[in-house]
Amino acid sequence: MSSTHPPAKHQSAADISSVSARKYHHRRQRRRLAVTLLLVVGLLASMIANIAIGQYTLSLPAIIEQFRVMFTGDAASDPTAYGVLFTIRLPRVVLGMLVGAALAVAGAVLQGLLANPLAEPGVIGVTSGAGVGAAAAIVFGWTFLGIATVPCCAFIAGMFTTWLVYRLARADGTVKITSLILTGIAINAVGGALISFLIFVASTTAREQIIFWQMGSLNGAKWEQVYAVVVPIVAGCAVACWIAPQLDVLALGERAARHAGVHVTRLRPLVVALATALAAAAVSFAGIIGFIGLIVPHILRQALGPTHTWLVPLSAVGGAVLVTAADLLARTMIAYAELPIGMLTAIVGGPVFFWLLRRNLAVGGVR
Repeated sequence: MSSTHPPAKHQSAADISSVSARKYHHRRQRRRLAVTLLLVVGLLASMIANIAIGQYTLSLPAIIEQFRVMFTGDAASDPTAYGVLFTIRLPRVVLGMLVGAALAVAGAVLQGLLANPLAEPGVIGVTSGAGVGAAAAIVFGWTFLGIATVPCCAFIAGMFTTWLVYRLARADGTVKITSLILTGIAINAVGGALISFLIFVASTTAREQIIFWQMGSLNGAKWEQVYAVVVPIVAGCAVACWIAPQLDVLALGERAARHAGVHVTRLRPLVVALATALAAAAVSFAGIIGFIGLIVPHILRQALGPTHTWLVPLSAVGGAVLVTAADLLARTMIAYAELPIGMLTAIVGGPVFFWLLRRNLAVGGVR
């Protein structure tokens, strides 16, 4: 009889462990659903607030009426409200959502690839490269694509800079994470120097344009700009969601990922190219808006855990919320004036990120 006691005890311990695992799984699922609901409600609230609040206030019934007019094709009873909504505010809100989603998703996939919660698109040179392209177009007065010249030059230069970083980081046919980061730091320094030189030789007007572009803004957003970036950003976010499970496997280590069937040598350039395309598309029209790709995935990782299957799509929503909220604050903080969004995100994001970093260091979450 005594010989049957150990199996009984072992069975009891296994049952307890199984129950604990199920409870943990249910808690995590409830938290994920709660965060999802909170982000969706926050996005809807920020959209409505951005549409309604401004120098020309639109009430909720007036907004509903303008949408009814648009869908039915009836004549607008208030042409001013209709123009403010569909010509000025709605394209600005949609562009802000796309920019925020692109930057946050780019940061999420880069942090997963580099296994570093402090990574963001600027690490691979896309931000400094885009800045050089935009500054060069402004200084030399390029207009070969009309009003799209500066954004296109920023996009192309950002893509080229990241390609250059990746090529320079290659050693023996492979790219190591450390080499990629260090090469990115060096190229960022060169890009910053080139931007400073272009500002130095620029005229007063061009100098002001460069500085304003570097601060980031959604002022003057048009539907043409939305149409130009919606396809690459939506497609990029969809690809990021598709490769998210592979990033989860990669978190176990390259050797384990290879044994699990992940082609690491193909995944790494794909993630770098994806993050570059998303960030370049975002900054091409909005300028440099910092900390979105750094803070949003970092905060959501604390709330959701490291699972990229949830982290990547919710980072898109979180980035959209943060940029639209920052844009609302930029438009309304000072009467008859508009602050650059990049300045606001840096002022708010810097201290918030420092607080998160200190808390993670206190619990040993960052090495």
